Amino acid sequence: MRPLPATDFASAAPALVAPLAYIVPQETKPVFHSQALTGGEAKSFFATESVETPIGDLRLHADEFTLDLEGFALRIAPTAVADLWDDAAVETAYHAEIEALLKAEYGASRVVVFDATRRSDGGGGAANRDGRRGAAKRIHVDYTAASGPQRARDALGADEFEALVARGARIVQVNVWRPIAGPVRRAPLALAEAGSIRPEDLVATDQMFPDRVGEIYHLAFHPDQRWWHAPEMTRDEVLLIKGWDSDETRARFTPHTAFALPDEAGAPARESIEVRAYVVIE
Repeated sequence: MRPLPATDFASAAPALVAPLAYIVPQETKPVFHSQALTGGEAKSFFATESVETPIGDLRLHADEFTLDLEGFALRIAPTAVADLWDDAAVETAYHAEIEALLKAEYGASRVVVFDATRRSDGGGGAANRDGRRGAAKRIHVDYTAASGPQRARDALGADEFEALVARGARIVQVNVWRPIAGPVRRAPLALAEAGSIRPEDLVATDQMFPDRVGEIYHLAFHPDQRWWHAPEMTRDEVLLIKGWDSDETRARFTPHTAFALPDEAGAPARESIEVRAYVVIE
């Protein structure tokens, strides 16, 4: 694996310092019950610790950071969908916009959208067809070295997945995160540079759903980790977040989390929509 470049984070003053929620490693595999399983708040069966963490201003590097090096990117990408609460509009027009965006980003031959989730940190969460979702406030990666390819098999079809692998195709899981309304002044996302994360700090965790068991990573703290966020994101902007990559020479896993801004009291609730997709590059 070639080394990933390290942004000169130490020499730049962080935009802010805020508490982030890290997992405390334990002897047994951690488990948590998803909101889809509980019907309310997710329930975890492991300990976390809150660590005051320096977070840099992503806007200062927006033209430099990429999915394949840092593991995330900020893009201007206005949507023509007026109502992102409309399930039918999201599943047709918005999915099509995301497919076009990711094809252009990667020069991809195919993009398969397989999930869309709305989140809110106010009013009991945002409505989705499978329940309400709050902001995800523990540092996590949506997929692991095991669940990334397994979810690709589910999304693409097992036969198609195996055929793509046999042809040497690259398969990448990407989340596209957008504010439903902006500017975001409460519970924004913080993202860690993939190249600053030690493999041993990624803690595989079983995620329990009503009909299956998934696997995600939580993140244990290490002082060399480098964190960023984009202040006051608008509806015309998106964050692209790498969740898994079949190419092990690229950034593969991007830890991220919602966090509390020091001055967010009284700000409107953060409402967002995230679309998950697999990108096929041949």
